[in-house]
Amino acid sequence: MRIRRLSAYRLDQPFRDGTYTCSGGRSAEGFDSLVVRLDTDSGVTGWGEMAPLGAFYDPSFSAAARAGFIEIAPLLIGQDPRQVTAINRRMDLHLKGHPYAKSAIDMACWDAFAKSAGQPLAEMLGGRFGESVDLYRSIPQAAPEWMAERARKYLAEGYRRLQVKVGLDPDEDIERMAAVRAAVGGDVTLFADANGGWSTHQARRFLRATRDLDYYLEQPCATYDACRALRPDCDRPLILDESIDCLLALLQAHHDRVVDGITIKIARVGGVTRAARIRDVAVELGLAVTVEDTGGAEIDTAAMIHLSLSTPAGQRLHTVDFHNWVTRPNGTGIPQTRDGKISIGDEAGLGVSVLQDELGMPFATYGN
Repeated sequence: MRIRRLSAYRLDQPFRDGTYTCSGGRSAEGFDSLVVRLDTDSGVTGWGEMAPLGAFYDPSFSAAARAGFIEIAPLLIGQDPRQVTAINRRMDLHLKGHPYAKSAIDMACWDAFAKSAGQPLAEMLGGRFGESVDLYRSIPQAAPEWMAERARKYLAEGYRRLQVKVGLDPDEDIERMAAVRAAVGGDVTLFADANGGWSTHQARRFLRATRDLDYYLEQPCATYDACRALRPDCDRPLILDESIDCLLALLQAHHDRVVDGITIKIARVGGVTRAARIRDVAVELGLAVTVEDTGGAEIDTAAMIHLSLSTPAGQRLHTVDFHNWVTRPNGTGIPQTRDGKISIGDEAGLGVSVLQDELGMPFATYGN
C-alpha cells in the first residue's frame, strides 16, 4: 500500500460557549483546524487533524502548520503509510522540529493503517481497557461567581471532572478555586490548571491558601525547572502538561521525582506515533496519564478517544470532547457524551465518517 495523494484543508471552528480564556488573559474564539486527507493506491483513505489553541498556547500556530504540510507532503508520495516510524523519520529528516506540523499527517497514516487491517485504532495501539473514558470540562478564567455558575452548568450536562483555569493574580485565583469547589461540592474532581502562568512565589501563595481544598495541580509554572523547584511545597498530585513535549522530558521529570501524572497532547509531540510511545513509557513508570490535544473536532477527538481507551484504566485520568466545544463538525460516528463519559464504536481506523462538504476545497494537494 502506497500514498497516492495528500490533500489539506483549513476549517474554522468557533467555540460553542464563546471566548475561551486561560492564564495571562490570553484568549481564543475558536480553533483554526488543519485537516489532512491521505489517499492510497489500494483505495484506503486516512484522515488526520490538528488545531493549535491560537498562537499563544504552544510554540505552534495554524499558518505554520499549513506551511509545514506544504513542505512535507510532496516527500511522502509513494511511501507506505503503514510504516509509521519510517514516515516520522522521513518527516523529521526534511523538516527539523515543528512536530505539530507533522501531527495530522501521522494521524492520517494511522487511520489508513488501521483501516487496512480492519481494526479500530485502539486495538492497533494495544487494545481497549473498558468501553468509555471519563471527560473533563474546562472553565475559562473569569470572575469567581461566573466560573462557579459555569461549573454548575457543566455538572448539569453530566461532567464530573472540571479543570479550573487559574494562573493570573494568585489572590484572585484563590477566590476562583474556592468558588468553584463550593459550587460543585466535594465529590467532583477538580484540576487547578495554571497553564504555566505563575512564578514560583505566586504558586506557593496559591498552594498555601488552598491547602484545605481538594484538587490536582496542573503545570503551575512555565518552565520545568520552576515546577521542579515548587515540588517540595506541593502536597497534592502534580501534573505536567506543557513541559511534556517529548519522551526525554517525561524521563527527566520522573527521574527528578517531580511528577505524579502527565498530559500528552498529540500535536505537541508530533502525532499518534509519539503520543502512544510516551503514553506507554508513562504507564510503565506508574504515572497517571491524560491523552488529549490542543484542539480540533470529530477527527481529532476520535484519535484522543482511541489513545485513551488503550491506556490502562487504573492509570488513565480523563480526556476531552473537543467536538462538543465547537459549532462546526467535521465528522460523524462518535457516540453522544453521556454522564461525563465518552466512547467510540468498532469501526476500523478512527471510526469517523468525515463530512467532506464541510471542508470545502483543499488549499494544497500533492500526488494524483
